[in-house]
Amino acid sequence: MKTYVLTLSKVFPAYHRRKGEPTNFRAAFNAGQPFKKDADTFCEFPKLHTIRGNYELWEKRFEQIERGEAQLSIRQWSGKPYQSKQEIICNLTKADGIGIQKMVVAGCATIHPKFVGECSVNCKTLAHNDGLSEVDWRNWFDRYDLTEPLAVIHFTKFRYR
Repeated sequence: MKTYVLTLSKVFPAYHRRKGEPTNFRAAFNAGQPFKKDADTFCEFPKLHTIRGNYELWEKRFEQIERGEAQLSIRQWSGKPYQSKQEIICNLTKADGIGIQKMVVAGCATIHPKFVGECSVNCKTLAHNDGLSEVDWRNWFDRYDLTEPLAVIHFTKFRYR
């Protein structure tokens, strides 16, 4: 089975207002997983998804996942990104309910997320489901090319409707 790796940041990136501080994404990811419900996984904003650029690439990968030919390996760097080993958090397959939604942003200056053919969602909800406060989420995506479609990669059966 093919494995696609998706790394979650352990700390906020250098351009972020909270650079170097822990993101707590591992705990937020675990808090969002139905099979990880215990006292150690409480998190203010459970991470139900991650948002990535290059929607077309992720769409092709998820076609293979849907056919049962691939899995998604959720990882984080043990230290400095690209210069340390990756720690496996969890491997997910189609059976876990993972999926992808295409998101476009209308009005890039203010960020109004909209799902193609579906609903609009407010930034606060999107940010919280991404494991961040709205302020941290907006600062994180400040450097993204919001003229291109984004991939919302869901770690559970949850979808925006």
